[in-house]
Amino acid sequence: MHLEYFSFSGRVIALALMHKVQISIVFDRVFFLQLAGKYISLEDIRDADPCLYNSCKLILDMDSDYIDSDDLRLTFVREVEELGSRKVVELCPGGKSKVVNSQNREEYVRLLIEHRFVTSISDQVSQFAQGFGDILSNSKLQKFFFQSLELEDLDWMLHGSKTAICVDDWKAHTEYNGYKETDPQILWFWKIVGQMSAEQRKVLLFFWTSVKYLPVDGFRGLASRLYIYRSTESHDRLPSSHTCFYQLCFPPYPSMAVMQDRFHVITQEHVGCSFGTR
Repeated sequence: MHLEYFSFSGRVIALALMHKVQISIVFDRVFFLQLAGKYISLEDIRDADPCLYNSCKLILDMDSDYIDSDDLRLTFVREVEELGSRKVVELCPGGKSKVVNSQNREEYVRLLIEHRFVTSISDQVSQFAQGFGDILSNSKLQKFFFQSLELEDLDWMLHGSKTAICVDDWKAHTEYNGYKETDPQILWFWKIVGQMSAEQRKVLLFFWTSVKYLPVDGFRGLASRLYIYRSTESHDRLPSSHTCFYQLCFPPYPSMAVMQDRFHVITQEHVGCSFGTR
């Protein structure tokens, strides 16, 4: 993968954080620690590479006499795959001839983790950090930014709320133009939304606002309130939206059944995320 991709990704993440846009991603713990310039421990790689974690754990817990017998035939090297072929990389100067024993196994595990999660991907991490720093206008601030956060806090900021969309909260943050809150069409609308699945509500929200994942504090965290506009188009027409202004537009459908049919069309994933927005 080209290094420019990582620089571009850093800029995208920084812009998302700057503008409070949730993009439904979470950071790998090891990657986050590297950006913060923090030490990566064995426990930190448990989820990132369970196989390496278990191997290192086994070496550290192994009986001293057994590991000193050299039956494992371990030296301070690591095998890596590069362009379809495998090569041996020394973890330290003279690593090929340095045998792992009970006295240096902690050093071996430390160097193994460092090479796997720091040295081998340092260029990619550096490019991401540079792209992130470009948006901050000061590349030196990016490390301070990550040091000042816990990983869980960053994940909340980027992913947004993982709870189901609350219809009452949605309704409380919606205003009307051309309709009254007591009009049959509005009462039908909220009843239909209440009957939707969690995924359909998510698609409807995206159709309406281009926002698919709410901030952690729900609709209050959005840049604007939401609006429903009365359209003058024919009852045969599907709802439409002006996503930049958080506006949903639909005509006064003659019945709840007709309205439900129209909203069923736009809350299909392949429709709601590509058609009807302006």
